[in-house]
Amino acid sequence: MTRDMTEGRPLKLILGFAVPLLFGNLFQQFYNLVDTIIVGKFLGVKSLAAVGSTGSINFLIIGFCMGICNGFAIPIAQSFGAKNEKTLRKYVANSTWLALFFAVVMTIATVLLCRPILRLMRTPEDIIGGAYTYIVIIFAGIPATILYNMVSGILRAMGDSKTPLYFLILSAFLNILLDLLCIVVLHMGVSGAALATVVSQAVSGVSCLTYMRKKFDILHVRKDEWKLEAQYVKNLCGMGIPMGLQYSVTAIGSVILQSAVNSLGSVAVASMTAASRIGGFFACPFDALGATMATYAGQNIGAGKPERIRRGIKTANIIGAAYAAVALTVMFFAGGSLALLFVDRTETEILSNVRLFLLCNALFYFPLALVNNIRFLIQGMGYSMLAILSGVSEMIARALAGFLLVPVFGFVAAGFASPLAWVLADIFLIVAYFKVMKKTERLFTDKNQA
Repeated sequence: MTRDMTEGRPLKLILGFAVPLLFGNLFQQFYNLVDTIIVGKFLGVKSLAAVGSTGSINFLIIGFCMGICNGFAIPIAQSFGAKNEKTLRKYVANSTWLALFFAVVMTIATVLLCRPILRLMRTPEDIIGGAYTYIVIIFAGIPATILYNMVSGILRAMGDSKTPLYFLILSAFLNILLDLLCIVVLHMGVSGAALATVVSQAVSGVSCLTYMRKKFDILHVRKDEWKLEAQYVKNLCGMGIPMGLQYSVTAIGSVILQSAVNSLGSVAVASMTAASRIGGFFACPFDALGATMATYAGQNIGAGKPERIRRGIKTANIIGAAYAAVALTVMFFAGGSLALLFVDRTETEILSNVRLFLLCNALFYFPLALVNNIRFLIQGMGYSMLAILSGVSEMIARALAGFLLVPVFGFVAAGFASPLAWVLADIFLIVAYFKVMKKTERLFTDKNQA
């Protein structure tokens, strides 16, 4: 079912769109969490550290793939908002060809280069074998990642955030079952965890594509619409590549930070792995709000209603602030206990590190809400290059923490790396938002007077 976000109260529209996205993100984090729990409980701390040491490079590559898919969906959302069905289908067709190209190129490049990258990141010798085994299988599954994110991005662009959720739930439960089968029954080690992730993602992507083809007549691309057209390719790349690079530029800082944490030893790596998984779970509402604002802004720009964007971002920020307060309270009282999901009570150093890391992050959750809301809103309006610049701010902050702070202050510096990144990004994004809104409103005023 499509959802028109150009009419009605922003609060109702934003919550109605964001809640299914939130559940989707929660299930995605849930099976990532269960994946890590099973590895930690059944394979031990070394395997947990091996999987965790790949987290930043995983985010660098998979984040780029997700970013380009989300970027490709923006012109589709704008075409839907403008009620231009033929243009919408042409964007869908051209984005399909581009997605195939990126899937092939990214898979080949990353599979060939992942071991040198792990060496460059100073991955500890006692876990580098497991780290390579895990991440090379994940990278081989990039086509499945792009398939799901491309199809779900198209559906969300038209206001349907529920259908991708249903297939993600299917994927989550399938991933858990495959984890238990591959790790506990077949004793495949970390390779079983990676294989379970790839297979479940592929099933989710194929299922979502099949449903979309059967249920959405508006997306039935005609033969003449499959032709690659330079203008459509240019617009899609202009949105997708900057959005992908924004994820990757941000992740470069995470890679540098991960390298610094790797130098602290496998206990520190395991601590950051567990804390990052828990933190990712609690950050899901911020991600859902951000993705909502991209679609909301895209449709309203397409419909020529920039005044609704100001109302929408105010509403999203209020929601983000309320949730940030709740999340901080939970982290303060239960942060240490949550680490017991991954390790036993005897791992006192890991438990202490995890609580510290989570509390440092939770203190700055409102700046994180602003980063997601404003960045995705600006992207939905068509200003993807600004997202890269905000990502550069995050990269610089995490790189400084990795190069300068972690060697001096140890693990505690890693806990404050992301908050520093969010604050620096907000300084840039808030200024960018007001300039973009002023420019956009002036543009539509001139159009209406002409």
